Amino acid sequence: MESNKYKKFGVDLKKIKNIHDSLPKFLNQTIKKTPSFNVLEAAGHYSSILNIDGLNITIHTDGVGTKVLVAQMMNKYDTIGIDCVAMCVNDLLCVGSEPLALVDYIALEKTNDKLVTELLTGLVQGSKLASVSIVGGETAIMPDVIKGFNGNGFDLAATVLGHIKPPNSPILGHDLLSDDIIVGIQSSGIHSNGFSLARNVLLKSHNLDDYIPELNKTIGSELLVPTAIYVNPILEILKNCEVHGLAHITGGAFSKLLRISKYKNLGFKLDNMPKPPPIFSLIQKEGKITLKEMYKTFNMGIGFCICLPKTELDKTLTICKKHGFEAMQIGQMSNNFNVVINNKLLIS
Repeated sequence: MESNKYKKFGVDLKKIKNIHDSLPKFLNQTIKKTPSFNVLEAAGHYSSILNIDGLNITIHTDGVGTKVLVAQMMNKYDTIGIDCVAMCVNDLLCVGSEPLALVDYIALEKTNDKLVTELLTGLVQGSKLASVSIVGGETAIMPDVIKGFNGNGFDLAATVLGHIKPPNSPILGHDLLSDDIIVGIQSSGIHSNGFSLARNVLLKSHNLDDYIPELNKTIGSELLVPTAIYVNPILEILKNCEVHGLAHITGGAFSKLLRISKYKNLGFKLDNMPKPPPIFSLIQKEGKITLKEMYKTFNMGIGFCICLPKTELDKTLTICKKHGFEAMQIGQMSNNFNVVINNKLLIS
Protein backbone atom coordinates (compact mmCIF):
# COMPACT_ATOMS: atom_id res chain seq x y z
CA MET A 1 0.00 0.00 0.00
CA GLU A 2 1.35 3.44 -0.93
CA SER A 3 2.48 5.57 2.01
CA ASN A 4 0.96 9.00 2.49
CA LYS A 5 3.16 10.81 4.98
CA TYR A 6 2.17 14.24 3.64
CA LYS A 7 -1.48 13.53 4.53
CA LYS A 8 -0.38 12.44 8.01
CA PHE A 9 1.07 15.90 8.56
CA GLY A 10 -2.05 17.72 7.46
CA VAL A 11 -1.74 18.08 3.67
CA ASP A 12 -4.11 15.81 1.73
CA LEU A 13 -3.32 16.34 -1.97
CA LYS A 14 -6.47 14.53 -3.07
CA LYS A 15 -8.69 16.83 -1.00
CA ILE A 16 -6.77 19.86 -2.26
CA LYS A 17 -7.41 18.74 -5.84
CA ASN A 18 -11.11 18.39 -5.05
CA ILE A 19 -11.12 21.96 -3.75
CA HIS A 20 -9.41 23.18 -6.91
CA ASP A 21 -11.89 21.26 -9.08
CA SER A 22 -14.82 22.90 -7.27
CA LEU A 23 -13.60 26.47 -7.83
CA PRO A 24 -14.76 27.05 -11.44
CA LYS A 25 -18.47 26.67 -10.63
CA PHE A 26 -18.12 29.55 -8.17
CA LEU A 27 -15.70 31.69 -10.16
CA ASN A 28 -17.73 31.39 -13.35
CA GLN A 29 -20.61 33.16 -11.60
CA THR A 30 -18.43 36.28 -11.41
CA ILE A 31 -16.92 36.28 -14.89
CA LYS A 32 -18.50 38.74 -17.29
CA LYS A 33 -17.93 39.01 -21.02
CA THR A 34 -17.87 42.51 -22.47
CA PRO A 35 -16.49 43.94 -25.72
CA SER A 36 -13.42 45.28 -23.89
CA PHE A 37 -12.81 42.57 -21.31
CA ASN A 38 -12.76 38.78 -21.64
CA VAL A 39 -11.32 36.05 -19.45
CA LEU A 40 -9.31 33.69 -21.64
CA GLU A 41 -8.11 31.42 -18.84
CA ALA A 42 -9.38 31.34 -15.26
CA ALA A 43 -8.79 28.72 -12.56
CA GLY A 44 -7.11 25.50 -13.68
CA HIS A 45 -3.85 26.69 -15.18
CA TYR A 46 -0.77 28.34 -13.69
CA SER A 47 -2.03 31.86 -14.35
CA SER A 48 -5.23 33.62 -15.32
CA ILE A 49 -5.33 35.52 -18.61
CA LEU A 50 -7.49 38.56 -19.28
CA ASN A 51 -7.88 40.05 -22.73
CA ILE A 52 -8.39 43.77 -22.21
CA ASP A 53 -8.84 45.89 -25.33
CA GLY A 54 -6.87 43.34 -27.35
CA LEU A 55 -3.97 42.97 -24.89
CA ASN A 56 -3.45 39.69 -23.02
CA ILE A 57 -2.90 40.57 -19.36
CA THR A 58 -1.87 37.84 -16.90
CA ILE A 59 -2.36 37.73 -13.14
CA HIS A 60 -1.41 35.29 -10.42
CA THR A 61 -1.21 35.21 -6.62
CA ASP A 62 0.84 32.95 -4.36
CA GLY A 63 2.63 32.72 -1.04
CA VAL A 64 5.53 30.95 0.64
CA GLY A 65 3.62 28.34 2.63
CA THR A 66 5.00 26.86 5.84
CA LYS A 67 8.55 27.75 4.85
CA VAL A 68 7.79 30.89 6.88
CA LEU A 69 7.92 28.71 10.01
CA VAL A 70 11.53 27.74 9.29
CA ALA A 71 12.41 31.42 8.88
CA GLN A 72 10.75 32.17 12.24
CA MET A 73 12.52 29.31 13.99
CA MET A 74 15.87 30.55 12.65
CA ASN A 75 14.98 34.23 13.18
CA LYS A 76 16.20 34.85 9.62
CA TYR A 77 13.91 36.63 7.17
CA ASP A 78 16.07 38.24 4.48
CA THR A 79 15.62 35.54 1.82
CA ILE A 80 11.99 34.49 2.26
CA GLY A 81 10.87 37.43 0.09
CA ILE A 82 12.82 35.93 -2.81
CA ASP A 83 10.69 32.80 -2.44
CA CYS A 84 7.52 34.88 -2.55
CA VAL A 85 8.51 36.61 -5.77
CA ALA A 86 9.68 33.32 -7.29
CA MET A 87 6.46 31.47 -6.55
CA CYS A 88 4.48 34.19 -8.32
CA VAL A 89 6.63 34.95 -11.36
CA ASN A 90 7.54 31.33 -12.14
CA ASP A 91 3.86 30.43 -12.38
CA LEU A 92 3.16 33.47 -14.55
CA LEU A 93 5.85 32.34 -16.99
CA CYS A 94 3.96 29.09 -17.61
CA VAL A 95 1.42 30.75 -19.92
CA GLY A 96 4.14 32.49 -21.93
CA SER A 97 3.86 35.73 -20.00
CA GLU A 98 6.42 38.33 -19.03
CA PRO A 99 6.05 39.43 -15.36
CA LEU A 100 5.81 43.20 -14.95
CA ALA A 101 4.62 44.34 -11.52
CA LEU A 102 3.91 42.93 -8.08
CA VAL A 103 2.06 43.89 -4.90
CA ASP A 104 2.76 42.13 -1.60
CA TYR A 105 0.80 41.30 1.54
CA ILE A 106 2.51 40.90 4.91
CA ALA A 107 0.46 39.72 7.90
CA LEU A 108 2.19 40.01 11.29
CA GLU A 109 1.57 38.64 14.75
CA LYS A 110 2.83 41.92 16.15
CA THR A 111 4.68 45.03 15.01
CA ASN A 112 8.28 44.10 14.24
CA ASP A 113 10.43 46.57 12.30
CA LYS A 114 13.41 44.21 11.94
CA LEU A 115 11.27 41.42 10.56
CA VAL A 116 9.53 43.67 8.04
CA THR A 117 12.82 45.23 6.93
CA GLU A 118 14.31 41.80 6.28
CA LEU A 119 11.20 40.62 4.44
CA LEU A 120 11.34 43.70 2.23
CA THR A 121 15.06 43.11 1.60
CA GLY A 122 14.23 39.70 0.13
CA LEU A 123 11.28 41.02 -1.83
CA VAL A 124 13.46 43.71 -3.40
CA GLN A 125 16.22 41.22 -4.25
CA GLY A 126 13.68 38.83 -5.78
CA SER A 127 12.06 41.60 -7.79
CA LYS A 128 15.45 42.57 -9.23
CA LEU A 129 16.17 38.96 -10.20
CA ALA A 130 12.75 38.75 -11.86
CA SER A 131 12.87 42.25 -13.39
CA VAL A 132 9.51 43.18 -11.88
CA SER A 133 8.49 46.37 -10.09
CA ILE A 134 6.96 46.26 -6.61
CA VAL A 135 4.28 48.91 -6.99
CA GLY A 136 2.43 48.57 -3.70
CA GLY A 137 1.37 46.29 -0.89
CA GLU A 138 -0.44 45.90 2.39
CA THR A 139 0.58 45.13 5.97
CA ALA A 140 -1.77 43.81 8.64
CA ILE A 141 -1.23 43.23 12.38
CA MET A 142 -3.40 40.29 13.46
CA PRO A 143 -2.29 38.84 16.82
CA ASP A 144 -5.47 36.78 17.17
CA VAL A 145 -4.96 35.09 13.79
CA ILE A 146 -1.22 34.94 13.13
CA LYS A 147 0.75 32.85 15.64
CA GLY A 148 4.42 31.98 15.27
CA PHE A 149 7.63 31.20 17.10
CA ASN A 150 8.71 33.61 19.85
CA GLY A 151 6.11 36.17 18.79
CA ASN A 152 7.60 36.42 15.28
CA GLY A 153 4.62 35.01 13.43
CA PHE A 154 4.00 36.26 9.90
CA ASP A 155 2.65 35.24 6.55
CA LEU A 156 3.78 36.54 3.18
CA ALA A 157 2.00 36.52 -0.16
CA ALA A 158 1.96 38.55 -3.37
CA THR A 159 0.07 39.11 -6.59
CA VAL A 160 1.95 39.57 -9.84
CA LEU A 161 0.76 41.16 -13.08
CA GLY A 162 2.21 40.48 -16.52
CA HIS A 163 1.45 40.47 -20.21
CA ILE A 164 1.90 38.38 -23.31
CA LYS A 165 3.58 40.53 -25.90
CA PRO A 166 1.79 40.75 -29.25
CA PRO A 167 1.89 38.99 -31.63
CA ASN A 168 2.59 36.09 -29.25
CA SER A 169 -0.29 33.90 -28.10
CA PRO A 170 -0.77 32.30 -24.69
CA ILE A 171 1.04 28.99 -24.21
CA LEU A 172 -1.47 26.68 -22.57
CA GLY A 173 -0.59 23.28 -24.04
CA HIS A 174 -2.83 23.33 -27.13
CA ASP A 175 0.22 22.91 -29.39
CA LEU A 176 1.82 19.98 -27.58
CA LEU A 177 2.83 17.09 -29.84
CA SER A 178 3.40 13.46 -28.95
CA ASP A 179 7.00 13.64 -30.21
CA ASP A 180 7.92 16.76 -28.20
CA ILE A 181 10.78 16.44 -25.75
CA ILE A 182 10.84 17.68 -22.15
CA VAL A 183 13.70 19.83 -20.87
CA GLY A 184 14.14 20.11 -17.13
CA ILE A 185 15.89 23.05 -15.47
CA GLN A 186 17.60 22.48 -12.14
CA SER A 187 16.04 23.65 -8.90
CA SER A 188 18.00 25.42 -6.18
CA GLY A 189 16.81 22.93 -3.59
CA ILE A 190 13.50 22.21 -1.91
CA HIS A 191 12.10 25.61 -3.07
CA SER A 192 8.82 26.46 -1.24
CA ASN A 193 6.78 23.27 -1.36
CA GLY A 194 6.41 20.18 0.78
CA PHE A 195 7.57 21.93 3.94
CA SER A 196 4.90 20.45 6.19
CA LEU A 197 6.33 17.04 5.34
CA ALA A 198 10.00 18.08 5.27
CA ARG A 199 9.85 19.89 8.62
CA ASN A 200 8.08 17.09 10.43
CA VAL A 201 10.47 14.48 9.08
CA LEU A 202 13.77 16.30 9.50
CA LEU A 203 13.08 18.08 12.79
CA LYS A 204 12.03 14.84 14.44
CA SER A 205 15.69 13.82 14.69
CA HIS A 206 17.60 17.03 13.94
CA ASN A 207 17.87 20.63 15.06
CA LEU A 208 17.92 23.37 12.44
CA ASP A 209 21.53 24.18 13.34
CA ASP A 210 22.72 20.58 12.91
CA TYR A 211 25.48 20.39 10.28
CA ILE A 212 24.84 17.58 7.79
CA PRO A 213 27.99 16.50 5.88
CA GLU A 214 26.14 15.37 2.75
CA LEU A 215 24.45 18.77 2.55
CA ASN A 216 27.66 20.63 3.37
CA LYS A 217 25.57 22.97 5.51
CA THR A 218 23.08 22.97 8.36
CA ILE A 219 19.53 21.69 8.01
CA GLY A 220 18.16 25.20 8.50
CA SER A 221 20.45 26.77 5.89
CA GLU A 222 19.47 24.13 3.33
CA LEU A 223 15.75 24.58 3.96
CA LEU A 224 16.01 28.36 3.58
CA VAL A 225 17.83 28.30 0.23
CA PRO A 226 15.61 30.59 -1.90
CA THR A 227 13.45 29.30 -4.73
CA ALA A 228 15.10 29.72 -8.12
CA ILE A 229 13.68 32.47 -10.34
CA TYR A 230 13.45 31.32 -13.97
CA VAL A 231 12.38 34.58 -15.62
CA ASN A 232 15.54 35.40 -17.56
CA PRO A 233 16.16 32.03 -19.25
CA ILE A 234 12.49 31.36 -19.97
CA LEU A 235 11.84 34.76 -21.56
CA GLU A 236 14.88 34.32 -23.81
CA ILE A 237 13.79 30.79 -24.72
CA LEU A 238 10.31 32.08 -25.59
CA LYS A 239 11.87 34.73 -27.81
CA ASN A 240 14.18 32.36 -29.66
CA CYS A 241 12.61 28.90 -29.61
CA GLU A 242 9.35 27.16 -30.50
CA VAL A 243 7.78 26.28 -27.15
CA HIS A 244 4.67 24.12 -26.73
CA GLY A 245 4.33 23.87 -22.96
CA LEU A 246 5.77 25.24 -19.71
CA ALA A 247 5.45 23.89 -16.16
CA HIS A 248 6.66 25.18 -12.81
CA ILE A 249 7.21 22.18 -10.51
CA THR A 250 5.61 23.39 -7.27
CA GLY A 251 2.86 22.03 -4.99
CA GLY A 252 1.88 18.59 -6.21
CA ALA A 253 5.29 18.40 -7.90
CA PHE A 254 5.27 16.41 -11.14
CA SER A 255 1.51 15.85 -11.04
CA LYS A 256 1.35 19.53 -12.11
CA LEU A 257 2.53 18.49 -15.58
CA LEU A 258 -0.91 17.12 -16.44
CA ARG A 259 -2.51 20.58 -16.22
CA ILE A 260 -0.65 21.62 -19.40
CA SER A 261 -1.39 18.43 -21.38
CA LYS A 262 -5.12 18.09 -20.62
CA TYR A 263 -6.10 19.81 -23.87
CA LYS A 264 -4.28 17.20 -25.97
CA ASN A 265 -4.73 14.22 -23.61
CA LEU A 266 -0.99 13.57 -23.71
CA GLY A 267 1.30 12.35 -20.96
CA PHE A 268 4.89 12.57 -19.82
CA LYS A 269 7.55 9.88 -19.93
CA LEU A 270 10.40 11.08 -17.74
CA ASP A 271 13.07 8.45 -18.27
CA ASN A 272 16.20 10.57 -17.86
CA MET A 273 15.66 12.23 -14.50
CA PRO A 274 18.82 13.37 -12.68
CA LYS A 275 19.85 11.96 -9.32
CA PRO A 276 17.95 13.98 -6.69
CA PRO A 277 20.05 16.37 -4.59
CA PRO A 278 21.02 15.16 -1.08
CA ILE A 279 18.23 17.05 0.75
CA PHE A 280 15.59 14.90 -0.96
CA SER A 281 17.44 11.65 -0.27
CA LEU A 282 17.71 12.67 3.39
CA ILE A 283 13.97 13.41 3.65
CA GLN A 284 13.06 10.13 1.93
CA LYS A 285 15.39 8.05 4.08
CA GLU A 286 14.49 9.57 7.44
CA GLY A 287 10.78 9.73 6.69
CA LYS A 288 10.63 6.28 5.09
CA ILE A 289 8.73 7.85 2.20
CA THR A 290 8.07 6.02 -1.05
CA LEU A 291 9.68 7.30 -4.22
CA LYS A 292 6.21 7.81 -5.69
CA GLU A 293 5.18 10.14 -2.87
CA MET A 294 8.49 12.00 -3.11
CA TYR A 295 7.88 12.82 -6.79
CA LYS A 296 4.31 13.87 -6.02
CA THR A 297 5.47 16.21 -3.24
CA PHE A 298 8.93 17.60 -4.08
CA ASN A 299 10.68 18.91 -7.18
CA MET A 300 13.49 16.35 -6.71
CA GLY A 301 16.01 18.67 -8.36
CA ILE A 302 13.96 19.86 -11.36
CA GLY A 303 12.19 23.18 -10.80
CA PHE A 304 10.87 23.97 -14.27
CA CYS A 305 9.97 21.97 -17.39
CA ILE A 306 9.80 23.05 -21.03
CA CYS A 307 8.08 21.03 -23.75
CA LEU A 308 9.31 21.69 -27.28
CA PRO A 309 10.44 20.06 -30.53
CA LYS A 310 13.69 18.05 -30.42
CA THR A 311 15.23 20.54 -32.89
CA GLU A 312 15.13 23.23 -30.20
CA LEU A 313 17.10 21.25 -27.61
CA ASP A 314 20.61 22.60 -28.18
CA LYS A 315 19.46 26.21 -28.33
CA THR A 316 17.43 25.79 -25.14
CA LEU A 317 20.30 24.24 -23.20
CA THR A 318 22.66 26.99 -24.37
CA ILE A 319 20.31 29.71 -23.16
CA CYS A 320 19.89 28.05 -19.76
CA LYS A 321 23.66 27.74 -19.36
CA LYS A 322 24.10 31.38 -20.33
CA HIS A 323 21.88 32.37 -17.39
CA GLY A 324 23.62 30.05 -14.94
CA PHE A 325 21.13 27.17 -14.95
CA GLU A 326 21.90 23.53 -15.59
CA ALA A 327 19.32 21.92 -17.88
CA MET A 328 18.91 18.60 -19.66
CA GLN A 329 16.43 16.56 -21.62
CA ILE A 330 14.60 14.57 -18.95
CA GLY A 331 12.05 12.83 -21.16
CA GLN A 332 9.47 13.09 -23.89
CA MET A 333 5.72 13.36 -24.34
CA SER A 334 3.62 10.19 -24.58
CA ASN A 335 0.19 9.25 -25.88
CA ASN A 336 -1.08 8.20 -22.42
CA PHE A 337 -2.53 10.82 -20.06
CA ASN A 338 -0.23 10.07 -17.15
CA VAL A 339 3.21 10.78 -15.74
CA VAL A 340 5.75 7.96 -15.80
CA ILE A 341 9.09 8.52 -14.07
CA ASN A 342 11.91 6.05 -14.68
CA ASN A 343 9.40 3.45 -15.92
CA LYS A 344 7.19 3.76 -12.83
CA LEU A 345 3.66 5.16 -13.08
CA LEU A 346 3.41 8.26 -10.91
CA ILE A 347 0.10 9.88 -11.79
CA SER A 348 -2.74 8.78 -14.03
